[in-house]
Amino acid sequence: MSIATVDISAAQARLRLAVDAARAAGDETLRWFRQATLAVERKGDGSPVTAADRAAETVLRHAISAAFPEDSILGEEFGETVGSSPYRWVLDPIDGTKSFITGVPLYTTLVAVLEDGHPLLGVIYAPVTREIVYAIAGQPTLYSVGDGKAAPANVSCIERLSDATFLTSEAGSFNHAGLNGGRNVYEQLERACRLTRTWGDAYGYMLVATGRADVMVDPAMNLWDAAALQPVIEGAGGHFSDWQGRPTVYSGNSVATNPKLAGLVLSITRSC
Repeated sequence: MSIATVDISAAQARLRLAVDAARAAGDETLRWFRQATLAVERKGDGSPVTAADRAAETVLRHAISAAFPEDSILGEEFGETVGSSPYRWVLDPIDGTKSFITGVPLYTTLVAVLEDGHPLLGVIYAPVTREIVYAIAGQPTLYSVGDGKAAPANVSCIERLSDATFLTSEAGSFNHAGLNGGRNVYEQLERACRLTRTWGDAYGYMLVATGRADVMVDPAMNLWDAAALQPVIEGAGGHFSDWQGRPTVYSGNSVATNPKLAGLVLSITRSC
């Protein structure tokens, strides 16, 4: 979506709500985090879900419906409510549920808004560390910690993969049945980069947007995983695309990095 096509007043109003609602929903998850009594269920696809996921999404839905009742809402836990406006909210109340249920603090709450199907804005909030990054498409990404003042976020300036930190959410996901050679992509990136770390999920994209990591690659993404990421990465001066280099949140895989490394990373992912 180009800057010229964005209704800035509508985008800013939704961004204000998205930031506030992401914080409220993320903070709701803290009531459940590291609680021994938290029950973990399995969804149809085998992924875990908890009462915390559902409670956080309920917080988001109530806030959005009250402020923008005409907008559509798609959430990971409760599906879609179709509205009449061009705006569609896409929610992941706990991105990184596997981290959450094992007491790892690197999970986030994701809130995105699409306009006519295009990413308009994105918010990534990490409740435990109290970090937040957010952006409207075509505008700078802002980052803050706790009650601190928001400041522009910028991707790194690393130029060589041999100096880069490579992140992914889960190494095993590169064995995804829909990928021919996905595991080879992971192994090539691991060999090429200075450091490799997992437990990434959306927190990894926050690290890329703020220049603390250089490459984030995921082979399996749902829309609620990806929708918030593109405005945040691009607004920080970064590259966001699928494995073939297309700037989209719909392909089911993703690459986030700085522009100097993008060609090098894509030369590996395109081989899959």
